[in-house]
Amino acid sequence: MPQFPIWVLAILIFLTFQVANSEDYFVKHSLVRFMDKLTAGNNVQRDQNWGWNLASDPCNDKWAGVECNSQMQNVRKVVLNKLNFSGTLDTGLLCMAKSLVYLSLEDNNLSGEIQGDIVNCKRLTHVYLSGNHLSGKLPDSLSRLNNLKRLEIYNNSFSGELPDLARISGLLTFRAQNNYLSGPIPQFDFTNLLSLDVSNNNFSGPIPDVHGNIPASSFAGNPGLCGDPLPNACPPSPPPKKSNKLSLDRFLIYSGYAILGVAILAFIAYKLVKRKKPKDQNDVREQQKVEKNENSNPKKKNISYPSGEVKESPDRSEYSITSVESGMVSSSLVLLTNSAVKELKFEELLRAPAELLGRGKHGTVYKVILGNRMTLAVRRLRGWDIPKEDFKGRMQRMDRVRHPNVLPVMAFYCSKQEKLLVYEYQQKGSLFNLLHGTQYGQAFEWGSRLRIAATIANALAHMHEKLGEDGIAHGNLKSSNILFNNNMDPCISEYGLMVVENHNQPYLAQSNSFSFNITSSESESTANSFKVDVYGFGVILLELLTGKLVQNNGFHLARWVHSVVKEEWTYEVFDRALVSEGASEERMVNMLQVALKCINPNPDARPIMNQVASMLNSIKEEEERSLSFDP
Repeated sequence: MPQFPIWVLAILIFLTFQVANSEDYFVKHSLVRFMDKLTAGNNVQRDQNWGWNLASDPCNDKWAGVECNSQMQNVRKVVLNKLNFSGTLDTGLLCMAKSLVYLSLEDNNLSGEIQGDIVNCKRLTHVYLSGNHLSGKLPDSLSRLNNLKRLEIYNNSFSGELPDLARISGLLTFRAQNNYLSGPIPQFDFTNLLSLDVSNNNFSGPIPDVHGNIPASSFAGNPGLCGDPLPNACPPSPPPKKSNKLSLDRFLIYSGYAILGVAILAFIAYKLVKRKKPKDQNDVREQQKVEKNENSNPKKKNISYPSGEVKESPDRSEYSITSVESGMVSSSLVLLTNSAVKELKFEELLRAPAELLGRGKHGTVYKVILGNRMTLAVRRLRGWDIPKEDFKGRMQRMDRVRHPNVLPVMAFYCSKQEKLLVYEYQQKGSLFNLLHGTQYGQAFEWGSRLRIAATIANALAHMHEKLGEDGIAHGNLKSSNILFNNNMDPCISEYGLMVVENHNQPYLAQSNSFSFNITSSESESTANSFKVDVYGFGVILLELLTGKLVQNNGFHLARWVHSVVKEEWTYEVFDRALVSEGASEERMVNMLQVALKCINPNPDARPIMNQVASMLNSIKEEEERSLSFDP
């Protein structure tokens, strides 16, 4: 084998390394040419730390305005604001950096157009080009930047109609004021769009429904625009002109259909009359029997609600529980330690006026009014095959472990066929309704959300600690199971009503959406049933922080939050109402970190509820200290 000097081997290794990294070289070469075009025609002061040359590396040598990923291998950000550049923007060269997510060239003197090959920057999330002299029509390819979240091009000279930016489902900000843009306003997703400003352009036509999220000032300076939120209403659309010949043709066609229809109906009526025979006595008796059953049990009309339950329409008349639930056997009602129902009898409960509130997978809920005494909520359980004595022991054990923010069972009934649980009725509704509805006109600001989160965590931690040895977890924790009393204090309802093997069911759909699943072995583990509660509580925290539904038309909250955080745009997950009120970003981020720990795909990696409560109490204390120092 021939012997090579060491210096020859070193050169060969160097050349091999260069070939292996040839793509990096071409990216660097493209970026240097990109800078040359930006600075064409002006003398930019460049010191030894400026970089942007082939003799240095954009990441390791820290080129001016360049940020790279954590491995210092790929360019992620280019920020070159207020540097008096007077050249052009060559996106074809720039987009050779395939990992670029952030571009900002604000307040320079750049001219020319945005080229269509900007679509090659597929990972772009933020583009800031305001305060230049850019012109021409925006390329249609902008609408194919599916990851784009913020696009700001105001104070330029762009013209023509906008591309279909509404195709970008995650777009949060579009600011294009003070240009010469024209045409209609795209139908953006105004429920998620945080900021829009197209003032002082040449847009025309009706403004789409902005759901009250965009002020009128964002559309000012466009004489051709009309409709809400602007004060000038749109003129009624003129009716389309109809051709006389076309109208005559349609009249003849419809007349023919009508004549044919009448003829067919007459023929059918003739046949029915001819074949009709008197009913015999048995038929009459059978008909009377059917009519009697129908009158005694009218068909119920149901309405579906977001929580997955089925509620009856409000035009229902009152009835008693026994009138709709079969199999009830007169027996004793087991009264627990609440003295408010000390004299309650089972027969009185069954015969009292009742209103069906909801029917779901695990049972039915009724609102029962006991004369002038009080209003109760009665839940009839379904599908829980547990011996009577075990059920009684479970209820009595939970009755001994009370917490002011856990709704207690006041009484219960158990037979082989039926199980009823009696609670005090909570009139102020649920956390689900407060977050996603307009219940009672409550202003749901950051302080209230943080207080509710800490309160629920403390109550759940107490129940887990006291009932840990008994293996009694909640099993179905969600925002619709957090109810409010008359003082708007949160109470956890339906604690311990899910058997262990069903504990995972409420979360399987969410888990699958985030590409992980709860194993079957977990459902058999008592300890892991408490971890499912932790997951459910983490989802509630995400609802409090984002204001979004857990699942909605293919949207999955946990997966969406993880994707946003992964792209390092954490601030964008927060509810716009919290951002508008100036809630502490630091404390919102801290709560988000707690939520992410709770929904960890690995159940063993999730914290226990005592730890969760401790973390949230610390955030709450920081919030209270900050308020005490406010002037």
